[in-house]
Amino acid sequence: MSKIVKMIPCYVLFFYFCRMNCYEKIMKKDLGVVQAVYPMPVLMIAAYGENDKVNVMNAAWGMICSEDKIALFIDESHKTTQNILSRKAFTVSIADRKHMEAADFFGIATGNKMADKFERTGYTAVKSSHVDAPVIEEFPVVMECELAEVVRTESMYCIVGKIINTAAEEAVLSENGKVDPVKLEALIFDQFQHGYYVSGERAGKAWNAGMGLMKKETAD
Repeated sequence: MSKIVKMIPCYVLFFYFCRMNCYEKIMKKDLGVVQAVYPMPVLMIAAYGENDKVNVMNAAWGMICSEDKIALFIDESHKTTQNILSRKAFTVSIADRKHMEAADFFGIATGNKMADKFERTGYTAVKSSHVDAPVIEEFPVVMECELAEVVRTESMYCIVGKIINTAAEEAVLSENGKVDPVKLEALIFDQFQHGYYVSGERAGKAWNAGMGLMKKETAD
């Protein structure tokens, strides 16, 4: 075997071992069923209950589903869900670094068992001027929504809201009047390690970073 190796040119061996090393680097380990979507938002969903009592919950499973719609994949048993079904309106705020403690608390405690859940935070809620729902003043960005539909299937339960208005503090706006992710310091939920992270660094421009490949010709 050693004689055969000596007969092979050095550069061939070099490329062989480099290639084997590359294969080793891209090997993946099976992890089973993992919710491998990152990043996930940290959304504060708020609605009025009986006697205009404010309830807020923390949800990561939410996303924009059309230009003026947001989908929230939350259980029907939540106090906030029941309030949304009753009042046909809710607000969705983006949690930020500054308010992480309260945001996490809203995900730990349940309004079904803790009557003073919102009051414990000392936070302030004002009635939205657009929908029948509370706006939590401490969170910097909020979407004010009307209940559009409820989707029930064997696989999911989903609240779909129509976004009537979005409001943001001037402190998190850029010069063009849009929300600046760096200034916002929005919390990101990590489903792998159950941690909170903060967004900020801009890696590139959407619908621009890949334009070079649009002009690239592949070999036949």
